[in-house]
Amino acid sequence: MDEIDHTAVIAVRKTAMTRTEMLIADIRSQIIGGALSAGERLPSVRCYAAKMQVSPSTVVEAYERLAATGMIRARRGAGFFVTGSHQPPLNLVEKNVDYQRDVDPFWVSRQALDADRDVLKPGCGWLPADWMPVEALRKAMRQLARSDASLLCDYGTTRGATALRRLLLARFASEGLTTPMEQIMLTGSGTQALDLICRFLLRPGDTVLVDDPCYFNFQALLRAHQVTIVGVPFTPTGPDVAVFESVLSQSRPRLYITNSALHNPTGASLSPQTAWRLLNAAREHDLIIVEDDIFAEFEPELSSRLAIPDGLERVIRMGSFSKTLSASVRCGYIACRPEWIEGLTDLQIATSFGGPSPMTTQLLAAVLSGGSYRKHLDEVVRRLSKARKDAVERLAALGITPWLVPRGGFYLWCRLPAGLDSTEIARRCRLHNVVLAPGNVFSVSQSAGEFLRFNVAHLSDERVYSVLKEVMAACSAGD
Repeated sequence: MDEIDHTAVIAVRKTAMTRTEMLIADIRSQIIGGALSAGERLPSVRCYAAKMQVSPSTVVEAYERLAATGMIRARRGAGFFVTGSHQPPLNLVEKNVDYQRDVDPFWVSRQALDADRDVLKPGCGWLPADWMPVEALRKAMRQLARSDASLLCDYGTTRGATALRRLLLARFASEGLTTPMEQIMLTGSGTQALDLICRFLLRPGDTVLVDDPCYFNFQALLRAHQVTIVGVPFTPTGPDVAVFESVLSQSRPRLYITNSALHNPTGASLSPQTAWRLLNAAREHDLIIVEDDIFAEFEPELSSRLAIPDGLERVIRMGSFSKTLSASVRCGYIACRPEWIEGLTDLQIATSFGGPSPMTTQLLAAVLSGGSYRKHLDEVVRRLSKARKDAVERLAALGITPWLVPRGGFYLWCRLPAGLDSTEIARRCRLHNVVLAPGNVFSVSQSAGEFLRFNVAHLSDERVYSVLKEVMAACSAGD
């Protein structure tokens, strides 16, 4: 073992670390940094204790705690040895981009998910609890409590409950997408659905196309799969088709991931002309399209889709129930070619040992098939229409204008007054217990610094506007 840098040790001791923690940090840093390699023997307890000027019992405790983590292991009569190669964990934030933590997808998600109840969340991506069909959920839960023991205790089937899949197929058929049961499976959530698709179709280094801007967790998940992300500018009628076709020719991407209806974050919907050109380009360049249809039921009338004219040949439809029913009762779905469903089912077994919880799927099926669900949706659409109108007016008074006014849904993609940066606005608003979603968190090219995404269902509280006004004034004044 190399001679220990006692200057560094003394600096560590000046912190609040205990002696044991000091030793653990020293050894761990040497293993991760490569100073100690796999299979190498650590110094004896007495030798290391003398060098670090600590008691032998302190060294023993440090070694035992490191052994408990699997980083080292003891060999009877021989000492302690490094167990293997310990590389730093995967960093999901690109190292070549100077990300500020406020515009990092993971940090923005944490702000919204971990916020206390008194924190206002106009930048979050879900409806308030009092907008959801709570009584219908409670009724279904009471029925569930009286169910057969197997429903309460057993694993889920590999493709998910038949009752819920049939309800989804009926909804697809009403939109003009007729598909057999074997082309649909249920997953633990919408995010898990996309993760399974990525695991099934992608390999590290593949190229994936997304809209710019797009849902920020698309980017976060794709980074976890270590693929190359390419953004295509998004317009009020869908992706810029000329750029889309150019990227297909130059980069040969494997997947394109999008929201066709009520796009996140812009609220735009795909035009028929754009849909037709996208499908033609996909066929020509052997591109697979993942169409996340999570906001479909908020549309006042059906807009263009990619899966419907394609017939699930090269378009994969996915979605979940978190926006319309409950973000707590998680369940997603995938509809695609039958041979892909076979592979995805095996993959779900490998990663989750079966489909989603039978209790979850039974609960969702009961609510969806109940007489109150359609009334619930109609009421939500009506409330969103009013909230959208009110939000546009109140934001306009602050000089904040929508990129477009969506046909439905709960997002407003808004431009700030000239000279204001949404990241700085979001950072300062968070200090006042207001969580916002700054534009660059959605942008692959980091070109949306003047935008914020608002959720109109969370914009009724006067404090949001007063905090925005105060922070924007301070930023304008250079304070």
